[in-house]
Amino acid sequence: MKLIKLIIIAVLFTCAGQVIAQQKTDTTYILLKPDRVFDGQQMHTGWWVLIKANRIEAVGDAATITVPANAKIIELKGATLMPGMIEGHSHLFLHPYNETSWDDQVLTESRAERTARAVTHAKATLLAGFTTVRDLGTEGAGYDDVGLKTAIEKGVIPGPRMLCATRAIVATGSYGPKVLVSEADVIKGGEEADGIDGITHAVRSQIGHGADVVKIYVDYRWGLDNTAAPTFTEDELKVAVQVAKSSGRIVAVHSGTEEGMRRAIVADVTTIEHGDGGTPELFKLMKEKGIALCPTLAATEAISTYHGWKKGIDADPPAVKHKHYIFTEAMKAGVTICMGGDVGVFPHGDNAREMLLMVDYGMKPIDVFRSATSTNAAVFGLKELGNIKPGYLADLVAVDGNPVEDIKAVKQVKLVMKDGIIYSE
Repeated sequence: MKLIKLIIIAVLFTCAGQVIAQQKTDTTYILLKPDRVFDGQQMHTGWWVLIKANRIEAVGDAATITVPANAKIIELKGATLMPGMIEGHSHLFLHPYNETSWDDQVLTESRAERTARAVTHAKATLLAGFTTVRDLGTEGAGYDDVGLKTAIEKGVIPGPRMLCATRAIVATGSYGPKVLVSEADVIKGGEEADGIDGITHAVRSQIGHGADVVKIYVDYRWGLDNTAAPTFTEDELKVAVQVAKSSGRIVAVHSGTEEGMRRAIVADVTTIEHGDGGTPELFKLMKEKGIALCPTLAATEAISTYHGWKKGIDADPPAVKHKHYIFTEAMKAGVTICMGGDVGVFPHGDNAREMLLMVDYGMKPIDVFRSATSTNAAVFGLKELGNIKPGYLADLVAVDGNPVEDIKAVKQVKLVMKDGIIYSE
């Protein structure tokens, strides 16, 4: 009797193994037939894209693609197919400041609430066509961005691929929230560090907790009368960058002053966020060193509206005028421009707002689309994303119309595919 049971069990395991093997070898093909394809570099008409599992199998003129008999065909009449867009500056754990101030979000919203909000923000971001985000700090929510990333990777929740910066690094005493009661134990929006040893430890600790990118505030509003002033010294920044890059991580720095930018450039950071202290001379240095600028135009305009500015009715406030200036000067110097709006200051899912402003501020639409796809992928080290090429990951977005002719079409998302899975159709 025992022998019979053993034989039955062996047969069942053999059958199960055959089923599993069939599932693993069964290949799903999807053929996408848009009116045009932006491949990350140029726009092409008459192109199709064939997907095999989670990879791009073939792309090009329809006549050159062999379509398997079992392929699922998706017609995308009138649409433009493009690489999944990459948000260069996001804060999934923040929501618009006209809803709740930054201080109150950090001090009064529980970690559970902030994570719940981040889950909805991640879904909204993905459905808006942004299949990857560089999330530059949880602003007081610890390392919860790494947990959010893990939940997305496991399929627990829908969301974009994430490059996490965890807590971000600030100089002691420079960052908020700040309170007048010195004895109070207040949550900080970043990890405080000082000196060569201190900032080295912070960089390594954040990497150990899952940071994909190191974020440093090289200046902040801690000068006299709350003016912006540099935080870390050149030597501190150089060591921080050396430690981060030795592990293969890129370094993003918040900067709003001329001296802070100069120190960051000397330290060979990867990207400068905001860049409000930019000058023609500094942009020339950035170009020479291959340092990219993430200008965050949308955040500046959003904050101005929260202060009462009515765009198109009122004169541009000084902050908006200055953004026009630095954006123009950076382009004149040939600086690489990353698309990143500092979303979280304004609503998640409205990420493309930055792209519309980039065109409004003088960039050609085709260059804006490169910035949001192939350029961001190159700067952030995402070797299999940002382009539609055979072998690349199947992160793709279709929008109605031709966004190169009308940039607003980028908001008319028709299909979202991430890792070969369709989330919106």
